[in-house]
Amino acid sequence: DVPILFRMSATTLKYGEDIELLAPAGSFEALVAAVQNGANAIYLGGQKFGARAFAHNFDYAALKEAVDYCHLRNVKLYVTVNTLYNNAEIDEIFDYLKYLYHIGVDALIIQDMGLFSLIKNHFPDIEIHMSTQASVRNIEGVKYFAKQNVDRVVLAREMNIREIEEICHNCSIDIEVFVHGAMCTCYSGRCMLSNYMTNRDSNRGGCAQVCRWVFDLYDEYKTKISGDTEFAISPKDLSLLKYIPDLIDIGVTSLKIEGRMKSIYYIATLVSVYRRVIDKYLEDKENYKYNKKDEIELYRCANRETLPQYFDKFPGVNEQYYIGREENTNQDFLGVVLDYDEENKEIIIEQRNYFSKGDVINIFGPKKEPFNIVVSYIKNSDNELVDAARHPKEILRIPCDKKVSKNDLLRVNFLG
Repeated sequence: DVPILFRMSATTLKYGEDIELLAPAGSFEALVAAVQNGANAIYLGGQKFGARAFAHNFDYAALKEAVDYCHLRNVKLYVTVNTLYNNAEIDEIFDYLKYLYHIGVDALIIQDMGLFSLIKNHFPDIEIHMSTQASVRNIEGVKYFAKQNVDRVVLAREMNIREIEEICHNCSIDIEVFVHGAMCTCYSGRCMLSNYMTNRDSNRGGCAQVCRWVFDLYDEYKTKISGDTEFAISPKDLSLLKYIPDLIDIGVTSLKIEGRMKSIYYIATLVSVYRRVIDKYLEDKENYKYNKKDEIELYRCANRETLPQYFDKFPGVNEQYYIGREENTNQDFLGVVLDYDEENKEIIIEQRNYFSKGDVINIFGPKKEPFNIVVSYIKNSDNELVDAARHPKEILRIPCDKKVSKNDLLRVNFLG
C-alpha cells in the first residue's frame, strides 16, 4: 500500500452547473501560464510513457512541484500515461505509477486496458481517464468503459455534436471533448503513418507529424488533385469557440485544449479566451452573444487556420479540412513580465521578440482587460537607453503607468 500525500476529491460535473477548462503543460512555465489564466485542471506528461515524447515534460521532482503548485490553487492535475507498453517495461511503469499515486495526482490518462487492470488492482482510488488515444467514438464504446468503472472518457476528435449529445444524455460517465488544437490526418489514436514512414511510432509517443510534410496527391488515373499546395494532407486546426454554449448545454464535463508543445504565449492566450467565453455564458445564458474579437485573439496566436472540423458536419456536407503552408505567428509574442517597479512606473520584462521605441504593444494577463501602451523608451539591464529590444531573453525596462503583474505577457498590438 502506498500512502496518499494529497489528492483533490473527485467531483462529477453535469449539465452546465459547472464546467472544467483543461489546459496542456509541456513545461513548468506553461503550467503557470495555464493556471494563472484560468484553467480548472492541467494535463501533462512525465519523461516516459506519454504521447508527447518530444515536449519538455516533467521529471519526478518537477511532477511533485507541479502537483503542489496546482493543488495550492485548487486546480487538478492529470498525468498522461497513454502510450502502449511491452513486457520489459511493466516493472518500470509500475514504479512510475506508484510515484504518481504517492504525490497525489488527480487522474491518470491512459489508453491501454492492461495498464487499466494494473492500476485498478494496485491503486483503486485514483481516477482513470480513457485517452483520446483509445479512439472512443461511439456510444457503445463509452458504455463499455463506464461498465469497467472508468471515471472519464476523452472522445475522439472525429465526432459531431449530435453524436456527442447522444452520449452525454445516455451515459453517466464524465465526457471530455477537445475544443482547440491540432488535428491528425488519421483517426484519433489510430495513426500508423508515422511508424510506417519513419519508424517513429505515434502510439509510443514518437509521432513524426508526417501529415505536416510536403505531398502531392493523385487520383487513380494519376491526375494530380492537390492543386498548388505542397502541404496536401496537413489538416487545419480545430476550434470550437463558437460552440462552447452548445457543449455546456449538452452536458460535456471537460473542455480540453491541445498543445503540450506550444509556447506559453499560445497557452496563456487560449486559456484566457476560453475562460472568458465560458464564464460569460454561464453568468448570463439568455443574453450571451458571441464576440468576434475573441476569435481574432485566438487567430493571432495560431500556427494554422482553424475550423470546427467534424463537430458541425454531417453526412453529405463537405468542407475544406486541409491547409497550405503554415504561418508562424509566434513573432507576436514580445515578452514576459518579471516585476513592476511602482516607484519608477516601469515594467521589468524578459524579452522574447523584437520591438522598438515608439511601438504600440499590448499587455494581457489573468483577470484583466488587455490594454495598449506606447513604448516611449527602453532600458537595458545596465539602465542604459536603447532604441530596440533585439536579444531574446534580455532583461529590459519599459514605462507603464498602469500596474501589471508578474507573468503578464506582452504582444504585438492587434486589438485597436
